[in-house]
Amino acid sequence: MKLRSIAAALPLLAGACAMQPGPKTGAPIAIEREAVTYSTEVCRGFCPVYSVRMTPEGEGVFTGEQHTAVTGERRFTVEPAVAARFIEHVDAVRPAGGDRRIEMGTADCGTVATDLPAINVRWDSNTGAAPQSLHLYLGCSADEARRVRAVLEAAPSLLPIAAFIGKR
Repeated sequence: MKLRSIAAALPLLAGACAMQPGPKTGAPIAIEREAVTYSTEVCRGFCPVYSVRMTPEGEGVFTGEQHTAVTGERRFTVEPAVAARFIEHVDAVRPAGGDRRIEMGTADCGTVATDLPAINVRWDSNTGAAPQSLHLYLGCSADEARRVRAVLEAAPSLLPIAAFIGKR
């Protein structure tokens, strides 16, 4: 009798261990995340030199180097939506693939003013994919350089780092 009870319960127990259906075929599973680092370079003068690294989760690190209100590393956090706005903003000028340099001697630079700083943006993936980068020399005057410059110069205002940078 006990054996029959166990035999009768066995299919019920096996059913409880059945695999649940996974996501629909083709449905994306979010595992990739990219951190974006925005940095400025020196100029002939008192341009602020700093970098800020932002993750999609809202973890930020500001590092002031020269002519900033604070020097050294400062950690901060923002809501993921704020981080997403910053990342999406700089993604508007992200190279289609690989790295891109807009500087003296490149087609997108045009006539050049000297002694100005540059802005660098780097996208780092957690998947092991090669990073991508964009370098813009702010002395470039071609239309494309001015378009990229407008996007990049507005980017820091999307994060709460103005007090770290100081007067410009």
